[in-house]
Amino acid sequence: MKLVKCFRGTGKRSQLQNKEIELKKAAAKGRLNRRLKRSSHNGNDKSNTDNLVKAIAGVSVAPQQGHPNTSKGAKRREKRAQQEAAREQRIQEEQSSIMSDRMIEGEKFERKLKPLGFTIKEIKPDGHCLYRAVEDQLSLQSGGSSPYAYQELREMAAAYMRKHASDFLPFFLSENAIDGDSDDSPAEKFEDYCKEVESTAAWGGQLELGALTHCLRKHIMIYSGSFPDVEMGKEYKSDGGSSSSTGTIRLSYHKHAFGLGEHYNSV
Repeated sequence: MKLVKCFRGTGKRSQLQNKEIELKKAAAKGRLNRRLKRSSHNGNDKSNTDNLVKAIAGVSVAPQQGHPNTSKGAKRREKRAQQEAAREQRIQEEQSSIMSDRMIEGEKFERKLKPLGFTIKEIKPDGHCLYRAVEDQLSLQSGGSSPYAYQELREMAAAYMRKHASDFLPFFLSENAIDGDSDDSPAEKFEDYCKEVESTAAWGGQLELGALTHCLRKHIMIYSGSFPDVEMGKEYKSDGGSSSSTGTIRLSYHKHAFGLGEHYNSV
């Protein structure tokens, strides 16, 4: 009898111990589930915050699809395309600026010349424009053809500058820097310049006009829309201030007419 009781008591204790173990397992499992939920919640908050920052910055928050890395060749092509686009933009900006400056210059010419009853005659922009404009003025004054073609005017200007080199050399040196490594003297450089005047399409300027005003014994007026007007050969005007019987040569100087540079027209 005692042995039976002993076995019964042992069975009860075993059941209690098993129940206690089950309760402890359940409690531990509950704590683990709560921790997992908190961890998942915090991770979602961080993910949501990151997505919000990306959205504000304008970055896509769509899931990555695992695209392969861009090849070096594709990167080079993309870089060239960007450089080409930037170059085209600069060209358009420069063209817009040239057009704007040209329009402003044209408006200034109109305000200046219209009250005087003058208009501008376009001259071919080929490097000979100064001499062609003078030729056109001589034709206008003679009522027919000019006594000198533009090439003859070039040769006349070069010959006069050579003959009066001491008058022109200081102005030539002030406008043309002499290369320190060159063995040519200033006089030799000036002679090379005169050769260009008479035998090439080199553009002319005030040096050549200064020579022509004496060669032709003409009073010359150069109107400008960007700078003050220039008057040359005043000694060839009559005492009354008006042009002498030989007439005044009237030219217009354009700084923005063409992208290549300066230009002269006939007035």
